[in-house]
Amino acid sequence: MSENPETVDCLQAYLIRTGMDAQSARSLEALAHLPENVVALILFPDEFSTDRVLACARTLSAQRSRVLLLMVTGRARFFSESLASSRRQPVLVLAKPAFGWTLVDAIRRHAEAPDAGVLSAGGP
Repeated sequence: MSENPETVDCLQAYLIRTGMDAQSARSLEALAHLPENVVALILFPDEFSTDRVLACARTLSAQRSRVLLLMVTGRARFFSESLASSRRQPVLVLAKPAFGWTLVDAIRRHAEAPDAGVLSAGGP
């Protein structure tokens, strides 16, 4: 999820090329309509209000605790610390830039072992 059309379109195309069924969205409001079969959500939080991102992460954790939340951000430490108490939700915070294969590997690991819990890969 990103407001940047190039980011969304390129990432979606990449994920599809790896064999994943990927959909994209450009607003946080799309979380309210998340399909039941979603395994992971990739979010670029720097493009949205911090308060809205954290509220959406809390809502996602409460409603869909098995969905892996992947955040790609220039503020990895902040988001890692802010989401640390969200132990019901598997979360992976990656520092920008993050390579597509890193996201794919994390999603595949999560899909194979959905009870893996919280993942961590922080950055500065």
